[in-house]
Amino acid sequence: MSINNSKNIINSLCLYLILGNSVNADANNLTLNWELENFSSPESVIYDKKLNHLYVSNINGSGIEKDGNGFISIVSLDGKIIQEKWVTGLNAPKGLALHGRTLYTADIDELVAIDINSGRITNKFKVNDAKFLNDVTVSENGDVYVSDMMLNRIHLLTEDSFTIWLEDKKLESPNGLLLLEDDIILGSWGKMTDGFATKVAGHLKRISIKDKTIQSIGDGSAVGNLDGVEGDNNGGFYVTDWMNGKLFHIKHTGEVKTLLDLPQGSADHEYILEKNLIFIPLMKNNKLLSYTVNH
Repeated sequence: MSINNSKNIINSLCLYLILGNSVNADANNLTLNWELENFSSPESVIYDKKLNHLYVSNINGSGIEKDGNGFISIVSLDGKIIQEKWVTGLNAPKGLALHGRTLYTADIDELVAIDINSGRITNKFKVNDAKFLNDVTVSENGDVYVSDMMLNRIHLLTEDSFTIWLEDKKLESPNGLLLLEDDIILGSWGKMTDGFATKVAGHLKRISIKDKTIQSIGDGSAVGNLDGVEGDNNGGFYVTDWMNGKLFHIKHTGEVKTLLDLPQGSADHEYILEKNLIFIPLMKNNKLLSYTVNH
């Protein structure tokens, strides 16, 4: 782990203020604010309300190799790089979650804890037999849930110890996680066949924390290879489809509306309710997009 203060960030990562729209958006719902380029396979973005900036995980290589190339960037809300390589020495950091002043990231078979005040890695929690840890969500009391796509598992970290909280084929390659009151909202990738290809694409599911029952949101029809899940504070959800390059709005009834047509690799996004802003990493295009949600 190391912390790098890069003086040439602005030269290496360019901000493009967009007058026209480079992706197809529903003009009644979203307005593109900016695009920021030259990331390294950005997978997840999360907002730090206290410091009023974003953290972006960069895989920077293979998503499954322990190469030590991964890092986390800090980005301002107006699309400027504050620190390109704030935390380095990671492998393939994906999902991000905040609890207090600790930032968590899923890193292949470990959950990495980072102290935000110092920018130092404080712990690496090994998840036994994990194959592809992906997203992270945290409860108010600090319980950390982590999805493993390849094993149809959700792991739980409590008091520095991991257990398999839920293992079930009904999870259908669990990806995005959102803890919402007494439930976890799950964006499933779908029933995988060869590699990341799916015989049947995934859909949103609701998992009871109390009894671990799994229910489809809607009728269970295929929606897409789902990645990020964010609540809209009105019972619905903003959800990305990684493989097909979409941003959906999904109502609590399961009704799906496509808000954006994006490139393949639309990954784990962030929605800041009080600012009406959505940030979407484009993993294959090495970009971060910012949109305003128009109500």
